[in-house]
Amino acid sequence: MKNNIFNPLYREDYIEGYSNGSNPHLKLVEEKSEAYNFGFEQGRADYERMNGKIAYGIPQLIVTNKVLEDFLLAGMLGMDIDSDGYNSFQIDVIQKWYQSGVEKYDPSQSSYLHSILEENGIELA
Repeated sequence: MKNNIFNPLYREDYIEGYSNGSNPHLKLVEEKSEAYNFGFEQGRADYERMNGKIAYGIPQLIVTNKVLEDFLLAGMLGMDIDSDGYNSFQIDVIQKWYQSGVEKYDPSQSSYLHSILEENGIELA
């Protein structure tokens, strides 16, 4: 069953491990399956890529792919961002995503999107 992500049992163990690895408060349990352990390592690597090494402490706010996508969208819409509660490592990561959005910023598209959102009762801060 080694690295067979198409096997439902492997995939289930991998996803559970990945999810637990993404949680900085959990530690790897060695008695788990190979798939779980591999998923845990991958989840932990992704967590530390966005939030810094756990050995340096757990930040007040956790950066996830969803958080980064929100900052990318904010950059694309030309919106200001609020980085309160994030540490300097996280701000560096967030800034890269936001800057990528700013580079894609199109004022005419942003105005069009703002009007559509307002028509649907969605207000942007």
